Amino acid sequence: MQPVTESNGYVERFTLGEGDLCFAVKDTLDIAGYPTRAGCPALAANPAAPQHAEVVKTLLGQGCVLSGKTTLHELAFGVTGINPWSGTPVNPEFPDLIPGGSSSGSAAVVAAGEVDFALGTDTGGSVRMPAACCGILGLKPTYGRLSRVGVMPAHSSLDCVGIFARDADVLRQVLTRLAIPVGAPLTTLPAIGFIPTATRDIDALLLNGLAQWGLRPQQVDLPLLGDAHRAGLTLISHENWQAFSPLLSDDRVSADVATRIRAGESVDADALNTAEHIRQTFTARVDAQLKTTPLLALATLPELPPTLEEAKDPLSVVNLTRLVRPFNLSGHPALTLPMGDLHGRPVALQLIAAKGQEGLLVQAAEWLAERRRR
Repeated sequence: MQPVTESNGYVERFTLGEGDLCFAVKDTLDIAGYPTRAGCPALAANPAAPQHAEVVKTLLGQGCVLSGKTTLHELAFGVTGINPWSGTPVNPEFPDLIPGGSSSGSAAVVAAGEVDFALGTDTGGSVRMPAACCGILGLKPTYGRLSRVGVMPAHSSLDCVGIFARDADVLRQVLTRLAIPVGAPLTTLPAIGFIPTATRDIDALLLNGLAQWGLRPQQVDLPLLGDAHRAGLTLISHENWQAFSPLLSDDRVSADVATRIRAGESVDADALNTAEHIRQTFTARVDAQLKTTPLLALATLPELPPTLEEAKDPLSVVNLTRLVRPFNLSGHPALTLPMGDLHGRPVALQLIAAKGQEGLLVQAAEWLAERRRR
């Protein structure tokens, strides 16, 4: 079965609900009456979901209109967004570049102005990375902040439902409707620590942009950042093997995704224990740093997004998640926002706050947007 896919990222269009904000959802979230197929031929014959995912039900009850489901990297297990079966969305502002994965369709429909916001999921950067590639905002809340009931896979120690928007004001409205408070607009930002971890040109662009708004962050170091990235890879590999190995009984999962799922079978108890130890140690260090600098800033992507041609080998671009994945491991909220471009490719800034402080991230994004408009 080949789903009908539009180049802008939808796999199915419909209208549910009434209200003033229009949104779309990644096809890993259940919508009553529609199958959840996660961009995978092995799930093509899935039955219709009996009820909405909890987060979708909440939004429909809070004056939001659902316009459809969006495509994604197969089984949400990839960073390019390229999907020959359910479709690869065109990156609206940067059509030669990847839309980013795994929540590619949700990022694309927001960037194209099709909806006010969209939902995706973020296990290792899968909201923040496509947002960065498409030049929009992408918020990963604190782990567990938004319900994952009705979200595929059912169990994950890393995954979060996240939100795409073009404007910080829309993020504020969405969080408010999800009962997550956002305080009054800020007159000044709290202390910011900057982690220089991307290419020299990217870090320079970010620091120059912040300096234009009178911000000169303190340079800080998170020495376990690389270890946290690798620990996150270990855990997602193990958890995706547990979730998706039953789909590998035939060849309906694409070869590259199937290979990465099978790799999870070899993750042993020692590797899991090491990853969990790194999770605890890294989390404690992030918590400690945030007591000194309530916001941490770093590049969202360590390199410029690749073209579709450059990304044909999916394993060649896994390194693009090395600055986003650590905060899935630690569970801290993180937000990406566009900061300009280099050589015709977008550059994005990632902000990290203490757990439960999604509101501060939105306030900071509003503050930065206001200065950009001046």
